[in-house]
Amino acid sequence: MSTGNTKGRLVAALIWIFILAVLAVAAKFLILPYFQKDLVEKTGSESLFKHEVTIAADSFSGYCILRSPVMKKELRNQGIKLTLRDDHADYAGRMNALEKRDLQMAVFTIDSFILTGAKQGAFPGAIVLVIDESKGADAMIAHKDAVAGIQDLNAAEAAIVLTPDSPSEFLARTVIAHFDLPLLPEKWMVPVDGAEAVFKAFQNAGPTEKKAFVLWEPYVSRALKTRKAHLLMDSTKLKGYIVDVLVAERTFLKNHPDRVKTVVEAYLRAGHAYARTDETMADLILKDAAQTGGQTMDREIATNLARRIEWKNTLDNYAYFGLQAEPQGGSRIHIEEMITNIVDVLVKTGTLPAALLQHKTHTLYHDRILAELRQADFHPGKKVDLVEGLGAGTSQLAPRHHQARLAPLTDAQWQGLVPVGSLRIAPIAFGRGTARINLQSSRDLEALVRRLEGWPHYYLRVVGHTRDAGDRDANLKLARERAEAAVAALLAAGLDPNRVRAEAALPKGDRGEAQSVSFILGQSPF
Repeated sequence: MSTGNTKGRLVAALIWIFILAVLAVAAKFLILPYFQKDLVEKTGSESLFKHEVTIAADSFSGYCILRSPVMKKELRNQGIKLTLRDDHADYAGRMNALEKRDLQMAVFTIDSFILTGAKQGAFPGAIVLVIDESKGADAMIAHKDAVAGIQDLNAAEAAIVLTPDSPSEFLARTVIAHFDLPLLPEKWMVPVDGAEAVFKAFQNAGPTEKKAFVLWEPYVSRALKTRKAHLLMDSTKLKGYIVDVLVAERTFLKNHPDRVKTVVEAYLRAGHAYARTDETMADLILKDAAQTGGQTMDREIATNLARRIEWKNTLDNYAYFGLQAEPQGGSRIHIEEMITNIVDVLVKTGTLPAALLQHKTHTLYHDRILAELRQADFHPGKKVDLVEGLGAGTSQLAPRHHQARLAPLTDAQWQGLVPVGSLRIAPIAFGRGTARINLQSSRDLEALVRRLEGWPHYYLRVVGHTRDAGDRDANLKLARERAEAAVAALLAAGLDPNRVRAEAALPKGDRGEAQSVSFILGQSPF
């Protein structure tokens, strides 16, 4: 046998060995799995679920309806498997997961949604539902002897202790953005980790330290039980700022609006089922806390927490998205105005560039899911015939959370109001020696009326000022006329007349601000 033939046979053998190896690999990884899959499918059953929706959230009790058995049952009946992913409030990670389409939906506070999207340079999701609003679950407290009111924070030594990147931080920023505190240091924040740490810092603070402390339940209640604590501000006094929303990933929303609508409808039905009484919500919160491994709580804490979270129902959402008119005297902030107000807070406190979302706020929410439900006259109570007046349609129903108008006050009651703080606004400019308001200041007053919609529980004293030069009585008369002119402008812009009154301060000083008007929020004494 020649050497050439031997080499040829060796090469051929090697080629066949290679071919057989390739066939073996193909059989292992392609052919056998195919037959195995076919075997599994033929010996299995059809899935109960046609689709799966993953929603990112965290263990906050306000999201207990999302995690509830009723919510999962409603979606299971529609062939959708609901998966809740707890990311421990990692908003950046949550936004990244939306951008990568690893999630279909996620929960955010509106401010965290705006800030996280701004930092990442993209908003891969759109708001489709308002879930809840904090109504006392977050609060700012202080030692009364050191900080009797918000205006006492207008000092170079003042500071605010809080947990960064939390609703507590945003509550503090909302206060700073709206009240006139020019002396508060630029580095006003003292960061600590969690409400318990804020509570301990409060306990350890000296009685004369000009510090405010922002924390959440149950530590708010614990702090206020101590003699040295008093409440400066809590989220019951705000409207439309500390708000949780459901966000849908945009591609999923575009390609599968039916699934998004099914999730929204299921949530509204579940919320309706649990919203009978506070006790029912307390039961759900207790079970949810045990399931998520969140904070340990007893029934008293759960009941108190249920009263401090305002879950939004179907009709609330129709009103927020401008799909249903408010009853006479009602006041519901539209979702776009809500976003605009929150952006304003973030801009004024230096956390967001002024031009970033200019004229783009409408792109952050999607109203067509709710619009379709409204057009179909959807209300979860219709299914079980629990809502009166449905024969006339849901347009005849009022949202559950209706804000009553403030009652008119007597002169004595106006004098007895407890000052909360002076509002932050550009000085109102008048013609020299007159009560005539210039055009820019008129616009500023119109904007102030919109801002006051977010502070519905406070009365407003409009105090006119003049310089202490010349005839004192004439100056006092001009000060009142200026206050009355500002009030007239506020009323023309839609402010409730029960909430506002014009006053005149005695002439003082000779600086420019002595010719303007101040705006002081006040509340009835507790």
